[in-house]
Amino acid sequence: MGKKGDLSNFERGMVVGARRAGLSISQSAQLLGFSCTTISRVYKEWCDKGKTSSMRQSCGRKCLVNAKGQRRKGRLIQADRRATLNEITTLYNRGMQQSICESTTRTTLRWMGYNSRRPHRVPLISTTNRKKRLQFAQAHQNWTVGNWKYVAWLMSLNFC
Repeated sequence: MGKKGDLSNFERGMVVGARRAGLSISQSAQLLGFSCTTISRVYKEWCDKGKTSSMRQSCGRKCLVNAKGQRRKGRLIQADRRATLNEITTLYNRGMQQSICESTTRTTLRWMGYNSRRPHRVPLISTTNRKKRLQFAQAHQNWTVGNWKYVAWLMSLNFC
């Protein structure tokens, strides 16, 4: 069975209140609809630390690039759209006290909506194809929308 997510502070308070009222772990679990493990974990945490709030939102490393840093990075990108990741990172680190690495820059740029791409090379149009396209355009330059609808209708009937 998968995890449902964190309990709210109110739900944690209900767990502590049920246990303080004298209900057993299984009675509390049945009454509140949580697992026995959750009931015992929340109550034990309350007994040990005296708190019912979850600290999960504050775990993990703090972001090195805050909103101000993201705006600065956006200005660097707009100044030179062809800059590489290494160049953006060195320009960003130039005025900062705490430097960041290229992977942090890459992650931040993805959060901001910038994606890397390489230009797709396509073959140039050949001279014979260019001449044929020009002849077709000159032959059909006076056609109206009605003419094109008629051709499409004929093609749907397999006359062409």
